Amino acid sequence: MKKQYKLGVIGCGFIGETILKGAVLSDFLRGKKIIVSDISEENLDKADELGVHVTTDNKFVAENSEFLLLAVKPCDFAGVVDSLQGYRPDKVISVILGVKKNTIKNALGVGLIKVARCALNLPCTIGSGAIGLDMTDFNKSNDDTDFIYSLFSQLGTIVSVDESKIDAVTALSVNGPASVIMFIDSLIEAGVKQGLPRSEAKILAVQTVLGSAEMVQREENTVSELLSLACRGGTGIEAVKTLEERGLRQIVCDTVEACASRAKELYDK
Repeated sequence: MKKQYKLGVIGCGFIGETILKGAVLSDFLRGKKIIVSDISEENLDKADELGVHVTTDNKFVAENSEFLLLAVKPCDFAGVVDSLQGYRPDKVISVILGVKKNTIKNALGVGLIKVARCALNLPCTIGSGAIGLDMTDFNKSNDDTDFIYSLFSQLGTIVSVDESKIDAVTALSVNGPASVIMFIDSLIEAGVKQGLPRSEAKILAVQTVLGSAEMVQREENTVSELLSLACRGGTGIEAVKTLEERGLRQIVCDTVEACASRAKELYDK
């Protein structure tokens, strides 16, 4: 039987709202085809402003939606399962960090439940995110995979991965913006110390990072070749030399590893 809503969302906090905005504001889905539940009236008010249906009844959302999107914190997952009162959805999309597909299936009643997992990062809020997406459970249905892929493509660039790589995506891309933002802030501070007004230093630092990233993305040259180009003239060599001496590469690897280890500690609790 055809469900009343194409997409049901449980949890409309920061991530849930980001996904809703991507779907509705891009005209990928009309608001009347989406229903959202949350315990927060403030969150529901924000969802209501997007023209979607809102409720506090998680079970109603699950029963009446073709796809059920779980967008709650890991610590709230058990409560969501209880609120469904034994109802078993057919198609589940989860953006809950650290909660694996088998955990979701076992909690909801196993059976023929299909689960997709997605890892989003902060730039998704402006449509420039890096997204890891596992849809292997849905591979036999092009319509389903097209829908899920399109839902998240409004938010940024998608890399389709097996679930075994989702934790690595989380360590690299979900936590990566903190490191990049800190690096940009350091460039700004360095520019200020060299005598630039902060406003000008910010413009130059941000565009330097954007332009450099675009050069790497175009793949017209290897990273090694780009480094050589950037070092022409001599001054760039001093930058690379200093970064190598201070162990930048190892610092970055340690940062990603630390994120992965901390995530594992949290999710294993």
